[in-house]
Parts: sequence; C-alpha cells; structure tokens
Amino acid sequence: MAFPFVEENSESKRRLETLVRGLTDEDLTRSSSDGWTVAALLAHLAFWDQRVLVLLRRWKEKGVDSSPVDADAVNDALQPLCRVMPPRTAVELCLSSAEIVDAALETVTADLVQQIEASGTHFRFNRALHRDDHLRQIERLLGRHAGPGSA
Repeated sequence: MAFPFVEENSESKRRLETLVRGLTDEDLTRSSSDGWTVAALLAHLAFWDQRVLVLLRRWKEKGVDSSPVDADAVNDALQPLCRVMPPRTAVELCLSSAEIVDAALETVTADLVQQIEASGTHFRFNRALHRDDHLRQIERLLGRHAGPGSA
C-alpha cells in the first residue's frame, strides 16, 4: 500500500538533493539570526530523520511504545553539536539520512501505521513537512527563491 507521504517524502528529498549539491563552502557557513548555519540546519535534519529511523526499527522489532520528546530542548542541546560538524559531513549525513528514512517509510505496513497513530506518540511519517520548512529557511538565508513545496 502506498501512503501519500511516500511521494511527498520523495519530492522533498529531490528538492533537498538539488539544493545542497549547489551549495558552496561559503553558503554552508551562512548563519541565521538564531545561530543556525546552513550546515547546522542540514545536520539537524539528519538527526530528526535518524530518530524516525531508530523508532521505526525499534517498533517493528518490539512493538510500538511511547517515545516522548521535548523538541525545543533537544534542538537547543543539538545546535552546538551541529555547528561544529564539518559542513560537508553535515551535507552527506543529511542526504544519506533522508535516503535511508524515506526507504524505511516506504516499507511500513498499514498495521504499523495504525499502531503508531493509535499510540498517541507524535510521529511524522511525512518527512517533507520538516524538511521543506528548513529548505525554505535555507533558501531565505541564501537569498534564493523558495522552490516547490514552499508556502
């Protein structure tokens, strides 16, 4: 069964790939007013995609359980780590994480989706929602026109 999020994830991953392949070293170090560089935002995306992947693997093996998260606290703690990651490493980690999590999400069963949704745990099958928010942010930082999926 193909869920709508599969195509949306694929499209946002293509958009991500197109954007990052054209980034210069200078682009990757450009910073927002709240201290997130372009490279740090990409590392941030990789982290959250990896979290989804870890949860999916765990839930497939052991069943769905609660996995609460304080996203603001996690992001605040994560920012300094993301900022010190080498920019090109952040790019590659972001791309590989998007590839892996999207592939894993393509294989979820209707039963697993139903279990996750019934659990009350906040879980985004649609990775495009998070990805596209940050892609728009990066495009603004770079002074570029927002691409498809922008609002």
